Amino acid sequence: MKDLIRIKSMLSTETETHLNQQIKKEAFASAIYLSMAGWCDRNGYEGAADHFYKQSDEERGHQLKLFKFLSDMGGTAVSPEVTGIKQEFGSFREVFEEALEHEITVTQSFKNIMAHCHKEGDYATAEYLNWFLKEQREEEYVARRILELFDVIGESGTGHWDIDRQIHKIEYHEA
Repeated sequence: MKDLIRIKSMLSTETETHLNQQIKKEAFASAIYLSMAGWCDRNGYEGAADHFYKQSDEERGHQLKLFKFLSDMGGTAVSPEVTGIKQEFGSFREVFEEALEHEITVTQSFKNIMAHCHKEGDYATAEYLNWFLKEQREEEYVARRILELFDVIGESGTGHWDIDRQIHKIEYHEA
């Protein structure tokens, strides 16, 4: 019966595996951003904490969106176990450097799934993933602009305080 459902949905076992791996990456992202929010809160960076609480919620939303898509397509969506979440960071800047590195990794993961879908001729899943690739453009843009604040404003004196107050003003406007 399961194979018949797969034929009707055109979702291959390999695509299902890729999507479940992405669900786990989104769950990890939600957890690491929550950890970053906690670190920022503990160290007095309220603007950054708010940013990461919002990011954590968004990543959880992405996880659920993929989970529901996989279920709707007749696949088996797996609720992931998330472990190994870093709780401490060496500096305010390091938090954002790690956030950008994570976003780049997630973007590459979506590109890999998209390439797989095109190779298989699974255009329905590929079309669905376009939303996530657009979202990743925004995520990387915001992370890069925040890191630029460290260079533009500087970290000495009231630099961290100024950076913390500017974070919420960064928005992505699609060209």
